Amino acid sequence: MKVAIVHDWLTNMGGAEQVVINFKKIFKDAPIYTTFYTPDNLSEELKNIDVHTSYLQKKNKKVINHKKYFPFMPRAFEAFDLNDYDLILSSSSSCAKGVITNPNSIHICYCHTPMRYAWEKRDEYTKNMGKLKKKLVDALLHYMRIWDVTSSNRVDYFIANSNEVKNRIRKHYKREAYVIHPPVRCEYFDISNIDGDYYLVLSRLVSYKRYDLAVKACKELNKKLVVIGEGPEKENLQKLAEGSSNITFLGRQPDDVVKKYMAECKALIFPGEEDFGIVPVEAQASRKTGYCIWKRWGP
Repeated sequence: MKVAIVHDWLTNMGGAEQVVINFKKIFKDAPIYTTFYTPDNLSEELKNIDVHTSYLQKKNKKVINHKKYFPFMPRAFEAFDLNDYDLILSSSSSCAKGVITNPNSIHICYCHTPMRYAWEKRDEYTKNMGKLKKKLVDALLHYMRIWDVTSSNRVDYFIANSNEVKNRIRKHYKREAYVIHPPVRCEYFDISNIDGDYYLVLSRLVSYKRYDLAVKACKELNKKLVVIGEGPEKENLQKLAEGSSNITFLGRQPDDVVKKYMAECKALIFPGEEDFGIVPVEAQASRKTGYCIWKRWGP
């Protein structure tokens, strides 16, 4: 049986990329099809492997911000030739599920979420835009919602990473999904008796995760905060932290450093409403408490 793995983009590490690593452990010979591939930003398991990138990367070898190519991603995934594969396993929170397959193949989509910026998080993504830009983006997202629903019909079976995402799939796509929670490396994390006297943020720094709340709270309360991670919100968060000597940004760190900070922090701060939330489970494996601002999180 010939298997292909499809993923939105491989430009940095996150929970979705950990899922892809586990797919590769099961299907060792399966190539990965994705829009953009930046191996320098990825774990060793995702380096020196068989990756087929879209024509978007072929035209733009050095991609700093893959998200600006979002309007072109549906066509990029549709352009992949997957006719030789018996099983297509897509890992999707954006457009990866939209690949076109032959009538005899099976397409299983592991859905991290229907594209949140086109559905329930639409207003949050566009609220700070100028009037003209907001109108243009609203028009684009209207088209993307139509494409998103249409392309969901190309999937034979949906797997959701949580009951929350299962409900979103039912709402937006009118499809049912099986729930299989993502892999969490619980055995990797340790319990420590050391009290580092700091709070921890560990994540990709993107707006919907609401780490601005964590920075503002620690600044106002004069509490120590360590922020580990990279992302488009990093600069904004650093501006919010100006004037406070208690907030430290460490950028992306290797696993052994993450493990130490997780074990020794007072608590993990996790303000956003997540699709599943791997990091809070890792914190629980370190016997830490996750603080949540929103009403719902996790499975």
